[in-house]
Amino acid sequence: MLNASAATHLLNRLLRDAAAGRFPSPDGAVAVVGQPPGRLAAVVAFTASHVVAADVDPDEVRARLAPGDLSAPLSTAFLAWLGQRIGWAAGSLDAVLVAPSTGRSGGELLMPITAWDHPRVLRAHRYRSDLRLLSDRQRRAVVVIGRGLAGRWEVSLEIDPSHRGAGLGRALLTAARGVLPRGEPLFAQVAPGNAASLRTFTAAGFVPIGAEVLFADPRRMTSSSRAAQDTTQSGHRRTTGAV
Repeated sequence: MLNASAATHLLNRLLRDAAAGRFPSPDGAVAVVGQPPGRLAAVVAFTASHVVAADVDPDEVRARLAPGDLSAPLSTAFLAWLGQRIGWAAGSLDAVLVAPSTGRSGGELLMPITAWDHPRVLRAHRYRSDLRLLSDRQRRAVVVIGRGLAGRWEVSLEIDPSHRGAGLGRALLTAARGVLPRGEPLFAQVAPGNAASLRTFTAAGFVPIGAEVLFADPRRMTSSSRAAQDTTQSGHRRTTGAV
């Protein structure tokens, strides 16, 4: 369930606006909005506009950025400083894509699973809540939907290598867009160099809106992974090698 304070956080509103095609002014501004409720801080980039969603002093942030340098908020130097400043580890740079949910059930293609020990699921536990785990009926892939940065809904996908390149990813992502109510934005993060994934997401109707680097508390990341593994050991059916 979305935390009320997450729903009203400025970053949540900016992301939802971008999903609807309403972007911040491309004026080179850097907004410091504080960390949203949840387990993540972030630097989010739109076209010539950046958002630092972390609990830091805006003046301190601006003192670290060269005026007019649009690349500075995502530079290695600034990200390293921010990570040290808040005591959290910076993740990798990802492109951010979004698609509107269709509200059309993908039940004929997607079904719930309990692959709690799958690497994709263990990673999701570090970054997301309210997880929904899905697969196709032949168990050729794992689809994870959950709430991530600023409470937004996010989707990730992993296909068994022996079943890649046949359009399964596009079909599953199209079906995943039917899981949430119609019109609800569904976000995805893809490494910029992962051309195959970018093509798959765009073929399923996702469009790029920006880029981001996430910061996570390493202590929470460890405890989340341990909790997921404990869940597996306490009775969920293990599925390693089945997807």
